[in-house]
Amino acid sequence: MASNAVIRTGLVGFGLAGRVFHEPFLATNPAFRLEVIATGNPERQEEARARGDYEIVRAPDALLGRDLDLIVLASPPAAHFAQATAALESGAAVVVDKPFAASVAEAEQLIDTAERVGRPLIVFQNRRWDGDFLTAKKLIESGRLGQVFRFESTFERYAGAARDRWHDTATVAQGAGITFDLGSHLVDQALHLFGPATLERAELRVVRPGGPSEDDAFLSLAHVSGVTSHITVSRMAAQTGPRFRVLGTDSAYMVYGLDNQEDALKLGARPTDAGFGVVPEEDWGLVGGEKGAAPTPHPTERGNYAGFYAGVAKTLTTGAPSPVDPREALATMRILELAHQLSA
Repeated sequence: MASNAVIRTGLVGFGLAGRVFHEPFLATNPAFRLEVIATGNPERQEEARARGDYEIVRAPDALLGRDLDLIVLASPPAAHFAQATAALESGAAVVVDKPFAASVAEAEQLIDTAERVGRPLIVFQNRRWDGDFLTAKKLIESGRLGQVFRFESTFERYAGAARDRWHDTATVAQGAGITFDLGSHLVDQALHLFGPATLERAELRVVRPGGPSEDDAFLSLAHVSGVTSHITVSRMAAQTGPRFRVLGTDSAYMVYGLDNQEDALKLGARPTDAGFGVVPEEDWGLVGGEKGAAPTPHPTERGNYAGFYAGVAKTLTTGAPSPVDPREALATMRILELAHQLSA
């Protein structure tokens, strides 16, 4: 594509992912023109119409043959393989939500297909642009913490009893379970910071009675770089731990709470709004604690989910490296799939 060309885009799915994490960024980035949204749900069709002048279709296949430059898949993981294959074969680049397939075998085939047809396959890992993660990354890269030896990453919520929704009714074989859902983000973040790792320990459990997939999990990773990562994800944590605790030989960083971009988007915010992604001082993390010194507040970087689609635009128009390489996402998938095997 020419560097000044508008990226003609179609979106599959208008549930939480499509409505909150994709449409707002495609609609506000002038590099993209979101033309068509596929959803079979009548209520979601009306929501999509209210958002913009989009063509609404019922079936994902209706996006094929339209000469779209990009197809974004915000559909359930079990549908990703067939939909991404068809989109790539049609000549479109593909952005696919995590986990980008329901198995390692499917993920490998998708990468092979993308390479064969010569179209970009980009995995949506927006939490690389969480403000707290950007802060931890900056502190680590600056050397402020010294040599990091342990990285603790926790993403916990309390969902209560299971409900009639995909997350609570789908099986692991369909790409469900909190390990594939939230674990995809946290393992990706750990590998992004510290490089390749092996899975040393996995504890996956179903806490809510009758659930078809796990809702609580702990993973321990041993990175080749020498860092140990402890990953905790849960839908049943009535009290939550720190989002990050990063221990280094010279200092430490700890921060509580979740990045505020998701909640703002759910309330109707747009990424171009003034103050979007800015973290108030009372929510900053703490740095310090070495030699008895009291930890002090450290400013949290501004969250920037828009950075993902800015990277996608550069990839498609200039050939720049993908913001999330599918082989990085494949490495995450290998760890998550092994976690299920070890805990079976």
